[in-house]
Order: sequence, then structure tokens, then C-alpha cells
Amino acid sequence: MKIVFMGTPEFAVASLEALIDSGADIVGVVTAPDKPAGRGQKLSESAVKQYAVAKGIKVLQPEKLKDPEFLEELKALNADLQVVVAFRMLPEVVWNMPPKGTINLHASLLPQYRGAAPINWAIINGEKESGVTTFLLQHDIDTGNVLFTEKVTLTGEETAGDLHNRLMNKGAGLLVKTVKAIESGRYQQHPQDSFEATEIKHAPKIFKETCKIDFNQPVEKVYNLIRGLSPYPTAFTTLNDKVLKVYKALKDETEPGIQPGGFLTDGKAYLKFACKDGFVSVTDLQLEGKKRLGIEEFLRGVKL
Repeated sequence: MKIVFMGTPEFAVASLEALIDSGADIVGVVTAPDKPAGRGQKLSESAVKQYAVAKGIKVLQPEKLKDPEFLEELKALNADLQVVVAFRMLPEVVWNMPPKGTINLHASLLPQYRGAAPINWAIINGEKESGVTTFLLQHDIDTGNVLFTEKVTLTGEETAGDLHNRLMNKGAGLLVKTVKAIESGRYQQHPQDSFEATEIKHAPKIFKETCKIDFNQPVEKVYNLIRGLSPYPTAFTTLNDKVLKVYKALKDETEPGIQPGGFLTDGKAYLKFACKDGFVSVTDLQLEGKKRLGIEEFLRGVKL
């Protein structure tokens, strides 16, 4: 089969690499346009573009996915199948183009956690299980018929970054399995409404207000929020009237004895913030205008 691959970040590179290593015929890659980045605002290429160029694969970077010139270039690739990993929402004229359709790899066990940030929300909500799903694209986002899934068990201690890396590699393997099944014709489609679910949880885009820590919440919820937003976009609070990003913390279920949001420190080894029913003891943090530090190094340079 001739395959067009669509993706942008590092998460998608693992899938593209796995497909190439499996012998798949990748006839083109579609990725985001180059964007200014950093202090010098130099044009930055997506991780997928960098990998594709290194492999000598044709790269398309449309500003608009309905642009007639792009659609003609895409059609000329004559793909049998399109594969999407961590890309933007496609119009029907794109996803309906190849005869075998367009498949997507999603970092959750659909129908749970449809949306832009499934990895973050699974951790924030304290899930005990996550996974990856391949499915066929349809009109509504993340609602197409499921092809294959693979589960992973969560420990309750990993960060969103840890889960990202696990699912990136799991997903790459699942995608290869899916492509081979489509090529052989040995696969089944499972409508998402056929999966038992008492409650459908969603994974909307994360905004700044989502990241602000509410210490009136139980310690478990605050701890999960910190894990679910680490290393990016990062949970935050304020300290000495400056923004304090919290990358890692430990749970301390000691009765707080002070108001939520208040803190205790020995000035040397610990800084812990009171929650509704305990503390979170911060171990990895960054104060506005400073670099990211471990707690002991941080306390050596800051007086509280």
C-alpha cells in the first residue's frame, strides 16, 4: 500500500519510524508549516518534518487543508491509506480521499478521553488505566470505528511526560499492527457506542486557568493535577508574589493545621503547601525569572 503520513510533534515520529522500519511505503508526509521560535524567532521545523527530510520523503506543509493546490498535490501522491498521528482536525475532502480511508492513532482507550489532551486528563483524573487506540476517521472528532486498542496500567505516580513516552512507543507498535491488518483485509470495525461506559470522560485543550493549583482541593487531586501537567504546561501557584511552577511533588497526608494554600518550610530540605486534608511537598520547581531546580538547591537561594 502507498501511505501518506500526517503528524507534527515528537510523539508522531516514533510511529513514522516504526512504519518505515516495518517496510511500509510512505509516499509523502503532511506536517505543520515552519514557525518562528525562540528569542531569535528563527523558523523552526516540526519533529516530523526533520525526520522525513532525513529519510528523503516528500513533505507537504499546507497552511490550510482545503487549499486547492495542496489537495491536488495530495491527490497526486495516489495513496491507498492515510495515517494520522498528533495532527490537526482534517476536513472530509482530505480524510475521505484514499480508497482505504484514513486511520488515526489516539492516546487513550476510546471512547474515553476524546479530545486534544488525553494523556494529561487521564493523569489529572487519577486513572488506573490508559492506552492507545487506532480508529477510522469520521465526521466528528475521535468518534470513528475502533480498529485496535492496547492498554497500559498506571501506577498513580507517573507524570504526563512519563505516560507520553510509554504511549508513544506502544502506539507505534499498534499502528504497524493496524496497517498490516488493513493491507491483509483481516480486521474488524467496532463502533464506539458498542463499548460499555457508565460515563464518557473528555480531554479538552488545556488552558492557563486549568493549570492554577486550587489548594482547597484534597491532596490527592492537587497531586494528580501536578503530575498531569508535568513537564508541560505545568501546574503553578504563587510564592512571594511570583509565579511558582511545580513539576513534581510528594503527598503528605498529615493533618495540615493551617489554611489551604499556606506553606511550611525548614528553609533547607522541604517546602510543603497545605491542601484541604494534607500537604503536597514540592520537590522540583521553578520560580518566575529563575531556572528549574530541585527543592534543596531552590531553598538555598530563596528566603521564605
